[in-house]
Amino acid sequence: MKTAIVTGAAGLIGRGICQALIAEGWTVAAFDLKPGPEGTRSVICDVGDEASVKAAFAGLGWEALDLLVNNAGIAQPDRGPIAELSLAEWRKVTDSHLTGAFLMSRAAIPLLEVAGSGVGAIVNMVSTRAFMSEPNTEAYAASKGALVALTHAMAISLGPKVRVNAIAPGWITDDDDLRPVDHQQHPVGRVGRPQDIAQAVLYLAGAGFVTGQVLSVDGGMTRKMIYAD
Repeated sequence: MKTAIVTGAAGLIGRGICQALIAEGWTVAAFDLKPGPEGTRSVICDVGDEASVKAAFAGLGWEALDLLVNNAGIAQPDRGPIAELSLAEWRKVTDSHLTGAFLMSRAAIPLLEVAGSGVGAIVNMVSTRAFMSEPNTEAYAASKGALVALTHAMAISLGPKVRVNAIAPGWITDDDDLRPVDHQQHPVGRVGRPQDIAQAVLYLAGAGFVTGQVLSVDGGMTRKMIYAD
């Protein structure tokens, strides 16, 4: 039976990933500060804290792992000018996304390598905000951009035993109260849903000839040229 760890598993995208993996017969450990979705093994863990990650893996007790999904990370805090962004807030954001992915990956590598050459996989959740921005999102954008670099660096360092890829979601929501223009601005004609990201995770989990790549799942928005009227 295939095993997976999903961080940030209690959130919107994390829940969708867990549910999709379970539906495909995976055993899933849900790492989060909140209880994980039904059907998972819930593991309370602060991924940005070294001691918490170490304790979580020790408590999990697995000897092998097929897939790690580094999905955890707090949303961008209330936006404000970078001149007003405190170091504590900067670290809070970057630790949850970037440091968390590093600590989780480091702990998972020995288990992933047991899976064998080309089988163990890491999927890092980045964002299209690694490539484009709105104002006053520096900590979030920097975290996601660094995760892109971490992805290809680990792919080279860990191959051929472990493949490492990333997914860059665009607008993903479960909100049904949306305007027609919200859908129409996407080249595919709709906003993204959690299952869109889950499908991408399933693909990368089994794509044995794919590593070091970033898969944008954004309805085509990062390929759309926009001009002022």
